[in-house]
Amino acid sequence: MQKVTLKRLLSHGIAAVSVVISACLFTLPRQADAQDLFETVIKVNDASITRYELEQRALLLELFRAPGDPVRLAREQIIEDSLKVKAAARDGLVLDEDAVDLGVEELAARAGIPSEDFVGALAQAGVDEATVRDFVRAGITWRNYTTARFGPRISVSEDDIERARMSVSGTPGVRVLLAEIILPIDPGQESFVRQQAERISETRSFQQFSSAARQLSASGSAAQGGRLNWLPITQLPAALRPIILALSPGEVSEPLPIQGAIALFQLRDIEELDQPEREYAAIEYAAYYINGGRSEQARARAARVAADVDTCDDLYGIAKGQPPEVLERGSKAPDEIPNDVALELAKLDTGETSANLTRANGQTLVLLMLCGRTAKTEAPPPQRGAETQQAEAQNGEAEEGSEAAAPAGPTPEQISALIRQQRIESFANGLLEQLRSEARIVEK
Repeated sequence: MQKVTLKRLLSHGIAAVSVVISACLFTLPRQADAQDLFETVIKVNDASITRYELEQRALLLELFRAPGDPVRLAREQIIEDSLKVKAAARDGLVLDEDAVDLGVEELAARAGIPSEDFVGALAQAGVDEATVRDFVRAGITWRNYTTARFGPRISVSEDDIERARMSVSGTPGVRVLLAEIILPIDPGQESFVRQQAERISETRSFQQFSSAARQLSASGSAAQGGRLNWLPITQLPAALRPIILALSPGEVSEPLPIQGAIALFQLRDIEELDQPEREYAAIEYAAYYINGGRSEQARARAARVAADVDTCDDLYGIAKGQPPEVLERGSKAPDEIPNDVALELAKLDTGETSANLTRANGQTLVLLMLCGRTAKTEAPPPQRGAETQQAEAQNGEAEEGSEAAAPAGPTPEQISALIRQQRIESFANGLLEQLRSEARIVEK
């Protein structure tokens, strides 16, 4: 048998393989003294993470050529893995070792080599087999858990598929008229709020939805019955688009978890435009943090600040003399923006603000301001998500080695699978944000 070196392993595209198991790649620290290797450096609720675990994960990500700083990425990823595995275990899903074995084989197969050679090549570079198995275990556990939890809620009709076609690049533009309800989750009220959201999601009445928005929604649109202005579909977060396009007028989305709250959207109308709407490469925004959560004092402070600023640059004057962490400003690709922030930004024009979000378990109010959007200069080819690639591999649909010509466009079955997966991923991302916001995380 030919010896498999690390160089040969990487030449088989293992960087792409890593994304199949974990759609989120994150990082951590390196090069500790030997005596400190097994020191606890992070506590996630009751779980301890050692320096050795962090360094091993960082090395694994570096070998997989994960984008970004492997130190920071590994720290974030291993925290989230702990939350994912514990959440699944609480609901009775614990992956057995045989399933992990199959996961390692699947990962190795994507590189075109046996699992023993795959693990051996990583070991030559200093990565323990246990590290690989933990990586695989967390990814498959989360995939199975979120599919089991959210999959039964999702059905895809022919109308859903037809609407989804409208969001494909090259088709005419689409804009939607929505109403929203944002239900804040106070400590100890999680179950009650989720039941409340489930009841609202069953309504088909515009009047009933608007009434619920006025009574219950924490969004600034509550006074208008949750009604929003027309929005280009491309301005919404990518994961939300197929969910909205799958609705018929009057229908309400499934409850969507976001940080510290649950969101519901009712489709009021949809309109096809003559020209495609522009896609955005980056969104620049600023966040000014105000103590007091949704208290009257905090909201009044947010209103005064909003009245005093016209541009994001004006916020520097507001924050002058305060700790630097009270103001954050940056430009991010749309898929890098947290779901709740992306939803708020979608409703804003440049220079507009919102004060609908909180952080620190509801103790800090966020005054969000849109600084600007940078349009894409050219349309990239359609991208397949990690889970979609995995589904293709499992169904024998991988392109490599296929002699058949590429189809002119996605089939209805492929669109249906994509809609299902995007909805599951949207629910899963919201759940992960919620788990992280509720967790006790102590880092050294």
